[in-house]
Amino acid sequence: MRFAIVESGGKQYRAVEGRTIEVDRLPVDAGTQYNIESVLLMADGDDVMVGTPTVDGIEVKVTVVDHFKGPKLISFKYRPKKRIRVKGGHRQQYTRLMVDSIGKPGESRKKEEKPVVEKKEAKVATEAKATAEKNPKTEKPAASKKDAAKPSTKEAPAKKSTTTKSSTKKTDKK
Repeated sequence: MRFAIVESGGKQYRAVEGRTIEVDRLPVDAGTQYNIESVLLMADGDDVMVGTPTVDGIEVKVTVVDHFKGPKLISFKYRPKKRIRVKGGHRQQYTRLMVDSIGKPGESRKKEEKPVVEKKEAKVATEAKATAEKNPKTEKPAASKKDAAKPSTKEAPAKKSTTTKSSTKKTDKK
């Protein structure tokens, strides 16, 4: 897995190929490609290149996915006994970037293909099917619609409440 530490807007982000990063808003339209040249570190498996301060000849190619606003932050200044109440709010503007490739300009490398992993449900279903084929006698017949409509005879009895309220009157002695 190849990743890089890049700088954008005075902040550092970890860029991994095929994933998105959220940076401060950039003046680039959505859907356009953009290159980040300020790469501070690049790692490819065991090979690590650390820049002083940046790694020369390495760039990160990204595609601008969209622009969005962050959560609303509220600031409230309050000074007791002086009638000062100031409420203000702020929503930061962000840009979501999809990291396309990390490396030297014009470099072409073979993409790593990950093996397809079966889901648990599919795996369990195939195992059940295999055991049913091996032992057809142990398989239970499927319940019919008539059996499903009948109420179950083994139901838990309802709990009876044994608490009673007794009212006592207090008499005033005079």
